[in-house]
Amino acid sequence: MSGSDVVIVGGGVTGLSAGWWLARSGVKVTVLDKFIVGWEASGRNGGGASHYQSPLFDEEQRLWPQMDELLGYPTEHQKERIIIAMTERQWEQYRFVAERHHRLGHPVEVLDVKQVQEAVPLAGDNCFGGVHYKFGGHANPQRSVQAYAWALQDLGGKIVQHSPVTGFETAGGKVTAVKTATTTYGCDAVVVAAGPQIPQLMAQLGIDVPLAPARAEMIITEPAPMMPIGGVDGHKLYGRQTMRGNLAYGGGPHEWIDVDATGPKARPSTPLMRNLASRLAELLPKAAHLNIIRSWAGVIENSPDGRPIIDRLTSPDNVVVASMSGVGFGLSPASGHAIRDLVIDGACSFANIDMLKLSRFDNLESDWRQKRGWMPIP
Repeated sequence: MSGSDVVIVGGGVTGLSAGWWLARSGVKVTVLDKFIVGWEASGRNGGGASHYQSPLFDEEQRLWPQMDELLGYPTEHQKERIIIAMTERQWEQYRFVAERHHRLGHPVEVLDVKQVQEAVPLAGDNCFGGVHYKFGGHANPQRSVQAYAWALQDLGGKIVQHSPVTGFETAGGKVTAVKTATTTYGCDAVVVAAGPQIPQLMAQLGIDVPLAPARAEMIITEPAPMMPIGGVDGHKLYGRQTMRGNLAYGGGPHEWIDVDATGPKARPSTPLMRNLASRLAELLPKAAHLNIIRSWAGVIENSPDGRPIIDRLTSPDNVVVASMSGVGFGLSPASGHAIRDLVIDGACSFANIDMLKLSRFDNLESDWRQKRGWMPIP
């Protein structure tokens, strides 16, 4: 048997951040992943880091500008974002949101069409205006996953890839070990941050975690001239311009799927790629001539209310469950900090995260997925 103070199940960005935060506190950490770290949505997303509706927002904003220095490796974090309104209704909504940010003290600027074109040279005159968030930003998901993993290992943390978890050993109301096909890892505490596999894993502990998995697809174009601000959203798209100039964009509709302990059975390209390309050409008309050079998809898990679940359980009382419901990348510096606090101290030190507890779903109807239409197509 191998031993660690804390075993983290799931090598996505949330599990890696939690491991790094724990290792910074002197904890012996082992991260187990079913395949390779960051292979699902953690490495396949728009890179946004502007989650103002989350109780973790302030910590997210405090930490991202420091992450390259703290981790010792580049994340390619860039400040600020612009959201473009493509309909009159969106324009009304975005101005309302901008006013709300202003009242909360977040620096924002409302842009007319000309100002949008000046700030986003690839935009056209087919928009109604935009809002410049002078907070938030974006980073490179692949680089950031690497940075977390390397920084964790630099602190003595262990990452074991190609090691899907098969079960747990329990005694005295605690998990005492985590089992894979080849090794059993003794532990003092467990963090389950395994994305879409969380329900199956937690069911082995008698815990119901309501989540629905879905494919999130991204497209990447050939490079375009660099824009002053690379983070541009709108037209129900999210994404960024990479440091090489490529446009990396995604944005529903999700393809609802089912997964097993090893993940999805297949990862085919879908008609969504054409839909994404069409909307991106409308959002940024001066980039419409660019070729798509690749697309890829990760699997995200969605909670019934769309908010993350971050909670330390009462039974087993040494288990923290962490599901980020599609916003894990941007919140990762803050979520890792919160998970560290729950493991070591039993409570989050920097924010009230009671709204993220699993118990909010205690009375959830059993057919919630069917009622929301979140079911795979036969």
